[in-house]
Amino acid sequence: MTDISIGRHALRASLLRRNGAKHPHPAMLLRFLQVLATLAVFARAAAPQIKLGRTTLTGRDLTGLKVDFFGGIPYAEPPLGNLRLRPPVLKTTLDVDTLDASNFGKGCLQPTTSATEFSEDCLTINVFRPSGISSNAKLPIELTHSAKLFWTYGGGFQTGESSLFNGSLIVAQSVARGTPLIYVNYNYRLGPLGFPQGREAAQRGELNLALRDQLAALEWVQANIGTFGGDKEKVTVFGESAGAVMTAVLFMNSPLEKLARAAILESGSPATASEFNSTRRQIDWENFVAAVPSCSSLARTDNTFDCLREKANSTEMLSGVNNAISQAPEEFAFDPTVDGPGGLLPVLPSNILEHGTFAKLPFIAGTNLDEGTIFIPQTTISEADLRAALIFNLTPPLVPEANLQFTVDRILELYPDDPVVGSPFNTGNDTFGMPGFKRAAAIFGDHAFQSQRRVWSQAAARFGVKTFGYYFTQPQPTNPPFFGVSHASELDFVYGVPPTTSDNAVQLSRMMVDYWVSFATSLDPNDGKGTQRPLWPQYTTENQVLLQLNGLNMTVIPDTYRKEQIDFINSDPLVWHHRRSLSFARRSKD
Repeated sequence: MTDISIGRHALRASLLRRNGAKHPHPAMLLRFLQVLATLAVFARAAAPQIKLGRTTLTGRDLTGLKVDFFGGIPYAEPPLGNLRLRPPVLKTTLDVDTLDASNFGKGCLQPTTSATEFSEDCLTINVFRPSGISSNAKLPIELTHSAKLFWTYGGGFQTGESSLFNGSLIVAQSVARGTPLIYVNYNYRLGPLGFPQGREAAQRGELNLALRDQLAALEWVQANIGTFGGDKEKVTVFGESAGAVMTAVLFMNSPLEKLARAAILESGSPATASEFNSTRRQIDWENFVAAVPSCSSLARTDNTFDCLREKANSTEMLSGVNNAISQAPEEFAFDPTVDGPGGLLPVLPSNILEHGTFAKLPFIAGTNLDEGTIFIPQTTISEADLRAALIFNLTPPLVPEANLQFTVDRILELYPDDPVVGSPFNTGNDTFGMPGFKRAAAIFGDHAFQSQRRVWSQAAARFGVKTFGYYFTQPQPTNPPFFGVSHASELDFVYGVPPTTSDNAVQLSRMMVDYWVSFATSLDPNDGKGTQRPLWPQYTTENQVLLQLNGLNMTVIPDTYRKEQIDFINSDPLVWHHRRSLSFARRSKD
């Protein structure tokens, strides 16, 4: 649910702002709001309570679903003042006698928002659990990131909030199938506050702060989930888009193995994001500070952090966030950063995958059929534009000019200007009135998502990690036809709210929830409980197969689609740098 998109360019359409990868499909949001609307109707006089240390938390009882909700619980000290732009300070207990935990907390500061609607004081966590369980029940836990959907707003580790993701139907189905679990989600810092860039951040070691937030939330779960009836030894971390990327990055060099036992990664792999040394994006940090009035005079120095901590208020910080993002030469400039020896991402993921030095946790990883479509401008894209975009996304001066030209020429040869083989796939000669669009969408989808999921699955299998792969191809009649089965289309199904009420969509959603819950509770999607569903084979070196998730054709398929193209993309990680966004470079400010 967060977001991955193309860079800024004169070709960029309003699609980028309208359909960012952080917010859920409107149908999912509507159903979520409907569930919230029932809270007041169904809330009992005796709301559920939890004793967390000396603090009594009062939540909400979703009586119609037999699910308890506790929200807006601080898991870290507010990252304000001297704690701004620092790793989170874990807060496992509270210093108050009572806490109203009946609602979500505010989302973290993000672009085009007000400093009152959203807040820097946002590091809160939420728990959905089956009603009536005791504190010693030891139920498994699924911990989700605020998965940013590319819908409604722009994204890229820059937008999103936990309140958009209601896990109550997942919990309710887990109970109905006899394998009850607890669902947890949380907020993490975004944009320059979550992913500082530039020389000063590197010198101070203040990089990847949002990943540190994620780890702090997992530590809070270890300390407190038993109070809610959960088992801290059975945590499955799952997320979508940026949430999946963040989870996958934690496989690289973090204490993830001590905090979770499994993961589910939807449309995001370790190298899906634009991961560079922070100095590459120095200009983005300067643009951020330049719009913080109290500190703007220091923008081009390497001495900004102290001023930002001591003098700036949240309104000023919001001004900086908006400026940094609007002025960035690429659409999403605040991504996980290569942070060197001892860091969470010490080198490029391709190096770590090659040597097998990643966490050996079981995982599910998958992608959607048409991952690239919502990231491409809805306009004609000439071969010259596409060639310029490809070169913009490669990595000079590390890569010689001859290699750049060879790579671009070969990619354009492998992805010909033929709408029959473009994305959305299986749509024939239809160009949707946008020549070149389907070609660019096919390249972007394979580059950022399909190739990286495949190399991730293959590396895991090679080193003996238990892993399962999926390919979501369920038709999306509520999507514009040029989106196809787009990025984030699976989310409604995972959350139990398919966008249509057709029998095959409803049945697929139930199957997917059962697969996800089965994996979280048994480390195998095939526990035989709940809906009758096809066997999902393990992905191994000898049997590289995916489960096609499609209510009209649930079947196992070989992981060989567009093999020649994807093999080429994966053949030289240095050339591609496996960046997340196929950026159409800004030509001018007009």
